[in-house]
Order: sequence, then C-alpha cells, then structure tokens
Amino acid sequence: MRSFIGIDLGSTTTKAVLVNADGQVLGRGITNSRSNYDTACVAAKLEAVVNTRFTLFRQGLTGAGEDKVSLVLDSLELNFRLVQFLDQLKDLEETCLRNAEGGRFAEKYGNAIQEAILELFSRLRVDAEALYEPGAERKSDFFRDIAGSRFMHFAAPLAKAAGIPFDALLSLYDKSIIEVENRPPSSDMKSKFLAALDRLEGRQSELDWDIHQIDEPIRKALDIDIEETRVVGTGYGRVRLPFAKEFISSEILCHGLGAHLMYPNTRTVLDIGGQDTKSIQVDTTGIVENFQMNDRCAAGCGRYLGYIADEMNVGLHELGPMAMKANKVSRINSTCTVFAGAELRDRLAMGERREDILAGLHRAIILRAMSIVSRAGGIKNEFTFSGGVAKNEAAVRELRKLVKENYGDVTININPNSIFTGALGAAEFARRAAVN
Repeated sequence: MRSFIGIDLGSTTTKAVLVNADGQVLGRGITNSRSNYDTACVAAKLEAVVNTRFTLFRQGLTGAGEDKVSLVLDSLELNFRLVQFLDQLKDLEETCLRNAEGGRFAEKYGNAIQEAILELFSRLRVDAEALYEPGAERKSDFFRDIAGSRFMHFAAPLAKAAGIPFDALLSLYDKSIIEVENRPPSSDMKSKFLAALDRLEGRQSELDWDIHQIDEPIRKALDIDIEETRVVGTGYGRVRLPFAKEFISSEILCHGLGAHLMYPNTRTVLDIGGQDTKSIQVDTTGIVENFQMNDRCAAGCGRYLGYIADEMNVGLHELGPMAMKANKVSRINSTCTVFAGAELRDRLAMGERREDILAGLHRAIILRAMSIVSRAGGIKNEFTFSGGVAKNEAAVRELRKLVKENYGDVTININPNSIFTGALGAAEFARRAAVN
C-alpha cells in the first residue's frame, strides 16, 4: 500500500499524518519535539504508522458490532502502549545504570545508587500495569511525562531508605532521559503488536469474543506493507528537517490546504501554535491568497500559556478548565511573556482569583490573534481555528465571543484533530507531487 506522509515540526510537538493514494487519512501521530529533530520526526512518523495499523485492524475486523470491535481495539491499544512503554522503560533503566557506574555517582554512593535504581525500576514495571488498565487516567501519553512523574513518585522514599540524596537520583534521571529521548525509537512495531495480541488471550471472557476471531484478521493486517512513497515536512522547525529542499513546504501553504481539506468552505484560517500565530485567507481550492503572522515575539502563543502554567505550577492542560470557572475577566495589560510572570504575581498579591486572571489572559491572547486576523483581511465565509490552542476551551470561548462581536454569526470550524492541520496539508502536497 502506497502512503504519503506529512510532518509538521512545531516548537513543542511534532505531528505526522499518513494518507493513502486517494487522499484518505489513515493515521496520525504526535510526539513532543526535542533537541534532536531527526528523532522527533522518526517518532511522529512511527506513531502515524501505528495509528494506520489500527485503521487497518478495524477494516479487517468485520462480522461483529461496532461496540465489540471498539472494545477489542481499545484493549489491544492499551496492551500495545504498555508493551511500548515497558520497552522504553527498559532502555531508561539500562541508561541510568550505565550513567551510575562511573564518575561522581559511583564515587559518592558506590553500589547503593545502582541498587536503588534496580529497585525503583522494578516498582515502575509493576506500576505500569495499572497505568494502562481500562479507564486509567494519564495526564499525558508521552513517555517522558509518564516516566518522569512515576520516577519522582518512587524515587523520594527509595532515596531516603538507601541513604542517598533525592537530588542524586533526580540528576541521574535528567541525564538519562535526554539520552533515551534522543535515540530513535525501535521501528519493530510488528513484534510489539504480536506481544500485545498475546496479552489479550487472558481477557477472552471479558471481551466476549473468541481470540481466534481477532488473531487472524489482525495478523493479516500486520502483513500489509505500508510503502513510504513520499514525505513532505513543514512547521516552525522545517529548516532543521532531515529532508531535501524540494520536500519542505511552507507552513502557511500547508495550514491553508489542511484547513480546506477538513472544511472545503473555509476561507479564513487562524492557527495559534507554540511560537507563532497565523491568519490565512484561502480560495475555493485551498490556495493561499493572503496571510499575516505575529512578529518575532512569542506573546499570545502556546509558549506564553506554557510559561503561565509553569508560573502557577499547574499543567498546561489545566489552564483552560480553570479559566472556565472565572467569576469575572481580569483586564490584562500585556501578553508579553517576559512580563507575564511579574503581572501574574502582582495580581495574585492584590487578591485577584487565579481563575479570573486566567480568563483575562485567555481573552488577551485571542484579542491579539483577532488583530492579526483583521490585518489579513478579516473573516470571510467559514472560519477555521487550528493549532494546539484550539483544544483550550477557554480560548475557544473567547474566540467565539470576539468573532460574534466583530463579524456576526459566522460558521466557526474547530476539528478535534486541529493540531494536525499543517501535517495534513503537507501529506496532501506529498500525495499530489507523487500522484499527479
């Protein structure tokens, strides 16, 4: 099967979309961007291929109701993610042990630190089973986030029991996770899928489906060769992508085309990414007619929200829900990232509620974005909001308010997969270049 892949290398996340020769989206993948852009590209692309496999599994599992197929595939994915997590966890353990063998760690703590590591990872492996149980909640699906959170949970009591400073284990983890993250992930996905399939055998009664009915179609789908015909890259870090120049496309063009593919009547696109905000005007075929971007300052972008989350010591995903609980909207004087922390602390010191401040921050961000939309020509016909910030419910609420205030009842499109808009456009450019 011929496949065409688009990769959008952003400042915080790297996205990939895989389409077939007909332009049908078969798979999507996302990973956190890191200093090694080659690795980020490989990881996102592999995730898109994995997601494609699940699409093929679903197509192969016929003859049963949708609910049953979904239950089986959900169970298979949980087991696959567990196998994948344990594989990376093993790599992290081996890296920690290597780093503990020599240098200052061995000199100061001898065998005690290695013994603590062995015990710590033994607990992490047991703990991992619960993380991937049906219904288990994880704040992130990225290995670094999950492993880091659980490492800290177990490291503190273990360090105390072993007579080792907690900071020593933390320093060892920080050194090792960078090495692990900057190694390309294993591309042997078939063996991991088969291992996940084997794990399902113990859950036949729960699934209420003979494992043999699952086994054969999944193995057939695994045998389908996914040929990587062409890959096109785009995004904030596109100049660092390991591709030839002819395989690199402007993120403006990719976001415009991607939004058009999602919503053919789109004429105006707003993308708020990690480092920039773009307003794009497209024609009836998705070709860019005009655009405007913010200046070099990252004010009002995803990085700004990330900085606010760090200042408040909360997760980035928590900002939107907190802002939705506001009683009023605080008036924010600046969206400058440099001064955001100071203004935030001042307002908290004056007794303002965090929720009200966050509501004001979200409004300030969208006000800045709307000024960029205005400079690009305003909103024409359907309006599509893309980028990671489109998942933030408080930002969406303020956007809807300001669009209605300035442009009336305009159709606003917000796709659940909006973060993949640029990668989708890149994948379509790859397909067109090869097919036409």
